[in-house]
Amino acid sequence: MSYALCFPGQGSQEVGMGLELYNTFHSAKDIFDEADDALSFKITDVIFNGPDEDLKRTAITQPALLTMGVAAVSALEKEMGVALSPMYGAGHSLGEYTALVSAKVLSFRDAVGLVNKRGEWMQDATPEGVGSMAAILGLDVAEIVRICESVAPNMECQPANYNSPGQTVISGVKEFVEKAMSEAVKNGAKKVVTLNVSAPFHSRLMMPAAVKLRSQFEKYIWSDAAWPIVSNVSSFPVLIAQDIRKALFEQTFSPVFWADSVVRMAKDGVSAFLEFGPGDVLTGLNKRCVKGLSPKSGEAKFVTMSASTPKELEAMAEYITGDK
Repeated sequence: MSYALCFPGQGSQEVGMGLELYNTFHSAKDIFDEADDALSFKITDVIFNGPDEDLKRTAITQPALLTMGVAAVSALEKEMGVALSPMYGAGHSLGEYTALVSAKVLSFRDAVGLVNKRGEWMQDATPEGVGSMAAILGLDVAEIVRICESVAPNMECQPANYNSPGQTVISGVKEFVEKAMSEAVKNGAKKVVTLNVSAPFHSRLMMPAAVKLRSQFEKYIWSDAAWPIVSNVSSFPVLIAQDIRKALFEQTFSPVFWADSVVRMAKDGVSAFLEFGPGDVLTGLNKRCVKGLSPKSGEAKFVTMSASTPKELEAMAEYITGDK
């Protein structure tokens, strides 16, 4: 049985996430407490008590989700005694940073401070109201690319997240995103939805944030990954610290190739996709991404699981260890 560790990005957060882990596992509590100590504010108050409007602020959402994911993995390893040995790790956008902490590339303390800055800089990269993002459902990827190129020849609007077959997110200058949405409907999209986000993530408008991040990278200690991390920008695995940093820089203003990443992992032999974090957004996407493929393991179908509570972590531990 070969498995991949998966970590969600912005949009998965919810007030109260991780509270059961905090109250149940000393190792999880230690991670949450370390986040409070590393940041200039008590992030656990916002995570556990809200309000939701504060948790949705990008500079808070990103370290909050990272903390939640690392706390879950820490509890699995340190208190359930699971020795993790995945074939791959992967994370959607912000989740890629959580994947890197799990693979010992960055310390948690460094990473939580880094993504706090990342959130601030991504928010500040464009004035409020200038950018927008939208999900386009039920339209071929090539057609979406064509539409973006036709309405925005200078990349004022571009694909930002290739999430799964039939679900692609576009990002960029608001007026061009709206033009692309209209064209998508005319060309057969089943549905177009403006996303409730605070900035046009994974577009060229994020270049100022990427430049600041690249400079910030120099302040931290980076190690080669304990296992390969499938990069958002290429859907190829990376192991070397220098390559990881380059991929993270490019990820800030480039599309997330999540669907291709999942298919690559499946074709390389991953038979189980294990999601750590609140909700099950990636679990749903992963199911759609591997639909029609057959696991190399010989199992009847791919296993997709998510874990954010002690009970779900126990099920995850039983699966990984084979103690069912």
